[in-house]
Amino acid sequence: MKPSDSNKNDIILKEHVYDGIQEYDQKLPNWWLFTLYITIVWFVFAWVAYYQLPFKMPTPHEKIDSQMALIENKKQEELETMMASINNESLQEMSLDMDHTASGQAIFEAKCIACHGQDLSAMMGGIKLPGVALIDDEWLYGAEPLNIMEIVTNGSPDVTKGMIAWNTQLSPAEIAQVVAYILSKQS
Repeated sequence: MKPSDSNKNDIILKEHVYDGIQEYDQKLPNWWLFTLYITIVWFVFAWVAYYQLPFKMPTPHEKIDSQMALIENKKQEELETMMASINNESLQEMSLDMDHTASGQAIFEAKCIACHGQDLSAMMGGIKLPGVALIDDEWLYGAEPLNIMEIVTNGSPDVTKGMIAWNTQLSPAEIAQVVAYILSKQS
């Protein structure tokens, strides 16, 4: 059968055989072709809308940056609100509350033991740790609860041998709990 003699509904055979299989030349199904055409039209529309029109949709980086800015603003507002309500007396009261001190102890054990030791003496097995003792009467930057909270929040003023700022890793409430735990261990 020659291609010119066949009807449009007939199958046209090619003169191509591969692995003993003769190939047929058939049209692709309409659903497949429509899917392809719709995809092409959608791509052109999306490309024009995203790159060529004057209004710009935010890129993923811009979306992440705006969300990070919102988070930072919320953290800053939370810190300012908490700092406005915290004073030396409220921190002392927190140090008497078992819930706050237990939470503070858990955070201290997770983050602070490496430098200040389990018993806050800055010693472990007779070896001096890099931090300072937190149970003695000698405080480098003030012994008031707000001074301690300032050091935990923003780190030591002497960055060459002091403590890091924990405000990037702990919330203001967690910092207050750690300070309450430290105050609960004072004699």
